[in-house]
Amino acid sequence: MNTGQNRIFDELAKLMTDAAGAAQGVRREVETAFRAQAERMISSMDLVQREEFEAVREMAVKARAENEKLAARIAELEAKQSGKPAKPAAAAAKSGTSSRSRAKK
Repeated sequence: MNTGQNRIFDELAKLMTDAAGAAQGVRREVETAFRAQAERMISSMDLVQREEFEAVREMAVKARAENEKLAARIAELEAKQSGKPAKPAAAAAKSGTSSRSRAKK
């Protein structure tokens, strides 16, 4: 009778091991399906990737620096033309002596 109980416990342990393995398999399948669905939803939302965002951000920073440099150069050239001393670059950028502000006047 002792061997009968051991056999029952062995079968029960084997059944539990198989059930745990099946549960892990189901969990992996659910995760894969969820991940695929989430990727489909994100791709349909027209979002940008971080790499693209960082590249555009870097371009904007460079463009802003170039714009400030050109605004200072314009202020210097305008000052030479009018015979007045040139404003410092920071003051020229803040006062709005860019070509856009002159076009509005």
